[in-house]
Amino acid sequence: MAAIRLAYIGGGSTRAPGTVASLIVRGAAFAGSEVVLMDLDEGRLGVVERLARRMAEARGLDLRVRTTTDRIDALTDADIVLASFRPGGFEARALDERIPLRHGVIGQETQGPGGFFMALRSINVFRHLVADVARVAPEAVLINYTNPVNLVSEAITHHSEVPVISLCEGPLIFPPGAVRSAGLDPARLDAVLVGLNHTGWTVRQLYDGVDVIGRIREADDARLRAPSANPRSDRLLHLAATMGSLPSPYLDDYYFREEVLAELRARPTTRAEDIAAEVPDYWRHYEEQSRNEEPALDPARSRGGILELELAIDVIDAIVNDRGTVWPVNVPNAGGALAGFPDDLVVEVPAVVSRAGAAPIPQPPLPPTVRGLIEALGAYQALAAEAAWSGGRRDAIAALTANPLVGDLALAERLYDELAAAHRAYLPPRLLA
Repeated sequence: MAAIRLAYIGGGSTRAPGTVASLIVRGAAFAGSEVVLMDLDEGRLGVVERLARRMAEARGLDLRVRTTTDRIDALTDADIVLASFRPGGFEARALDERIPLRHGVIGQETQGPGGFFMALRSINVFRHLVADVARVAPEAVLINYTNPVNLVSEAITHHSEVPVISLCEGPLIFPPGAVRSAGLDPARLDAVLVGLNHTGWTVRQLYDGVDVIGRIREADDARLRAPSANPRSDRLLHLAATMGSLPSPYLDDYYFREEVLAELRARPTTRAEDIAAEVPDYWRHYEEQSRNEEPALDPARSRGGILELELAIDVIDAIVNDRGTVWPVNVPNAGGALAGFPDDLVVEVPAVVSRAGAAPIPQPPLPPTVRGLIEALGAYQALAAEAAWSGGRRDAIAALTANPLVGDLALAERLYDELAAAHRAYLPPRLLA
């Protein structure tokens, strides 16, 4: 097993305890390694450090853990850089969700205007982060879990030589969720979901070796006669039955936008506000467990559950131990793995992951019923990444106008100016002019 130096940027986040738990579970694959947790909050870093050390000690693992608030210190000579952070915290996310609603547009962390401004904030940090990596850790691979992962990778791959693989568990969990909503057993499904992050569709969906869409349509017919108590589940089942492919649940925002908008407006709080209200209890739980000889996270009191970023740990293992295993990744569409999309566009596809990096596996074309929206989102992704990296206000507004949830210049200008004013502390001056 390979000993590495892993720098975790965002090591004091609410998801960090679950992430170190994932690392500890697979700790034998990283024997002799050093993990450097970097964040700006020293108090939370201390909690995560104690958790990690006690978990490792309880399992007799050979792992060294330390913390720092100095990014250069964390990055120097790193083999792997894991990035998972949220510029502006949940307070900024709440603005991303709330402000668009005032303009009749869906607010969401990775989609629409909310996702766009999350990208502007995240990429503003990454411009400096990848420059630091190139300078003090020139052999490092960047594993990104910072949202929106596709826009972040799109920007980095066009402007930096630092190799980056962005990740999301969506392709692993969305297809099973879709068949579960139809009353089917997810363990009997063999599916591959591809496209862009959070907006993918299946190009294979076999249930006991037979295309599952027939069963999906039977379930949809029954649901149309007798709706369930979950309107979103009903909508996504109907979408799958109509389009002939299993969708990412985020596509609800595009194909049922009026229903989604009405539901969001009827809620007294945003999703970000709900999460923020739970955060103090998360940290009370993490603090309590960090004092135990054998910490055990309670999934009901942990952000994201007991284990977090498991896919990141699996991918890191595949790279440093040269596994050659297949995982879903967000990387440039090398060799046209996703047919008909530009080779330099970051797409979400399965790839063979090894010491050489992530090699995308060629996939069947997206169904014609769904392809047009993904093409439009791909064009928006490229524009948004460029605007975030080096553009000005006019470039950013052009990109936002191209977003399928906006699509109106005057609306884009109103949204942009209000959101930019709200987030000005996290944006470069060129985007405020």
